[in-house]
Amino acid sequence: MSVRERLARWIAPKASVDSAAVRRGDVVWDSLTGGIGGNAVYACVQLIAGAIAALPMHVYRQAQDGDRTRDLNNDLWWVLNEQFSPRWLASSGWSFLVGSKLLHGDGFAEILRGPGGRVSGLVPLHPDRVRVVATPDGSRLVYEVHPDLTIERPLPEVSRIRVIDQDDILHVPGFGFNGLRGLSPLKHALRVSGRLAISAQDFSAQFLQNMARPDYALKTDGNLTRQQVDDLREQLSNNHGGTMKGGKPMVLQGGLSIQALTMPLEEMQLLETRKFQVEEVARVYGVPAFMIGHTEKTTSWGTGVEAMGKGFVRFSLRDHLNAFQNEINRKFFRNAGRVAEFDTSELERGDTKAMYEALRIALGRAGEPAFISVEEARAKLNMSRTIKGALPEYMAPAPQEKPI
Repeated sequence: MSVRERLARWIAPKASVDSAAVRRGDVVWDSLTGGIGGNAVYACVQLIAGAIAALPMHVYRQAQDGDRTRDLNNDLWWVLNEQFSPRWLASSGWSFLVGSKLLHGDGFAEILRGPGGRVSGLVPLHPDRVRVVATPDGSRLVYEVHPDLTIERPLPEVSRIRVIDQDDILHVPGFGFNGLRGLSPLKHALRVSGRLAISAQDFSAQFLQNMARPDYALKTDGNLTRQQVDDLREQLSNNHGGTMKGGKPMVLQGGLSIQALTMPLEEMQLLETRKFQVEEVARVYGVPAFMIGHTEKTTSWGTGVEAMGKGFVRFSLRDHLNAFQNEINRKFFRNAGRVAEFDTSELERGDTKAMYEALRIALGRAGEPAFISVEEARAKLNMSRTIKGALPEYMAPAPQEKPI
C-alpha cells in the first residue's frame, strides 16, 4: 500500500466519531464549541490555555543547601518563552498543548535535541497523530507518530510513520491517565451535558429564526378554503417574515382579526437549560462561571469574585502547571540541579500585598521576634538568597560605637 493510500485510509470518515479525536474545523468541533465565537467549552479552554500561555517559565539552578538562582543565560529560556521551533511561537505552542490536554485528554510535543542530547526545540503534535504503545515488559512507552497532514508536500522523512522513544516526547496527560492516555473531558465528563447543550443551542437558533415565536393568531368567523389559507400564509411570509420586515403594518380583510399570544421563554425552561449547561461545563473544567461571562449568581465586583479568581489560579491552573512542569523537568534535566517553573506572580498580583505583609511579620515587624531570615524571605519570592552589591540603607547593620 502506498503512502498516499495509507494516509487516505487513516483519515477516511468513520461511521462513529470518537470525541477524543475531534479536530478544530470538524463538524463535531463546531457542534461542541459553537464554531467560531464559541460556547462554554470554547470559553473555558480559551481561558485556561490563554492564561498559561501568558505565564513566563524560568529555569533555576538549585544548590544542595536549597539556594536557587535564575539561570538567565540558559538557551531553554528562549525555547520555553519565545520560540518552540521555527514553525511554533512559544505562546502558540503552549496554547496548543493546553488545548489538546483539555479537549483530547493528552498534550504531546516532540523534543528536538542537538549535540550531546541538548534540548533545542519542541514541536507540538496533534493527539490524532499519536498512538501510545507500551514496551513488551510494560516498563516504558513508545510513540507512533503519523505524518503531519498540514504540510502540503512533506519530505520523505516526515511522510512516514515514525516511532519515538518516551525520552524524546513531552506527554502531559489529563485526569484519569491509565498508563497510556488520559481521559477526554468531552468524551467522558461532558458526553451528556455536551449533547444537551448542543440541542438547546440548535433549538434556540430555530426558535428565534425569522422571529419564530408565535406572537399572534388570525381569527375569522367564516371558513377558509385550503387555497385561501395557503395564500394567506404566503402573503404573511413575503410581507412580514424575518426581522427586516417585522415592523411593517399588516392589512387584514375578509373578516380576519388578530389576537396576541404570549409564550415566555421562561415557561419553556429554555433559558434555565442553557444557563445550567454553562455552569456544568464550567464545573467540569474547574473555571468559575463568571470568568466565562456567566454572572447569574455572582456580582461583577467585590471580594467574593476576587477570591474566586484567586482560587482559579491556585486550584484550577495549578493542576495544569504542575503537570507541565513535572514532565519538562523529568525529560529535560533528569536531576534536581535545575528545574523549570512557571511564574504565577502576575496572576496572583492581587495577593502580593498580603504576601509582603506576611513576610514583614515573619522578618520581625516593629520589634517582634523574627522567625525567618532575609535570605529565606527572598527564596519565598523566587529571588536569589544573596543580595548583589551594597545593602539598602534600611537593611544595613547599625554602626558600632567605638570604645572610649
